[in-house]
Amino acid sequence: MLEILRKLGFPTVSASTQGPEIDNIISLVHWLMLILFVGWGIYFIYTLIRFRASRQPKADYQGVKNHYSTYAEVGVALVEVALLIGFAFPIWASRVNDVPNSLDSIQIRVVGQQFAWNIHYPGPDNIFGATKVELVDEAENPIGLDRSDANAKDDVFTINQLHIPVDRPINILLSTKDVIHNFKLPEFRVSQDAISGMEIPVWFKATMTSQEFLETTKGTARDGMGFEIACAQLCGLGHYRMKGYLTVHDDIGYQQWMSEQQEYLLEELSDDEDDWGDDEW
Repeated sequence: MLEILRKLGFPTVSASTQGPEIDNIISLVHWLMLILFVGWGIYFIYTLIRFRASRQPKADYQGVKNHYSTYAEVGVALVEVALLIGFAFPIWASRVNDVPNSLDSIQIRVVGQQFAWNIHYPGPDNIFGATKVELVDEAENPIGLDRSDANAKDDVFTINQLHIPVDRPINILLSTKDVIHNFKLPEFRVSQDAISGMEIPVWFKATMTSQEFLETTKGTARDGMGFEIACAQLCGLGHYRMKGYLTVHDDIGYQQWMSEQQEYLLEELSDDEDDWGDDEW
């Protein structure tokens, strides 16, 4: 079955620490649904044959006298409670209660909008600079970053390009400029609504780099395609094109990428200062 799903391009690869637990509860729920579907289907066919008009010409108004159906319903309810309390609750509790602090994790802000993902990195100091609504410029400054703030000097932002290191807790601070979006990373089993007026933490830890993932896609429908960021909530006419890309580096690769971004930032700030100087002259 997994091989068939893999050939069709479904995310059978689990690339995060929480992936196996989530896959396990999903599998158990689907097995339960399959058993119920087959069981009730067989019972339905049995009743059609057993109580057909030629065999049961007159209705029996007393109905069933045994309690087998009650026992079956109680059994199903107990299994559902076990799945909920034994599996679903612990997974959800770990997602909500064990959010890593800023010292132990990579902090990244993700701001959804129609129809893009704006991604804000705090830079080497790991402290986000201030943002202001009045500074928002869709072409030059989509997150409204205030470069006059001391903490914003080394901040970096990208559009639809998320870069993270492997084997490090990643804490995504998720928000949106407009309507509800859903930040979804299928291979990492991450899916969270971005709701206007709220900043929602979403954390995970990647267990493989993008290069390692590409090796697993060879010969499948996703051959050569890396990790993607999807919007899993219908958010308007352009919803279909609200797609981003996630690159998972090793530690050295991530540091190199961040260093490159800092160099680009210094060049940009230097050019801006030169422009201001020319205007004054």
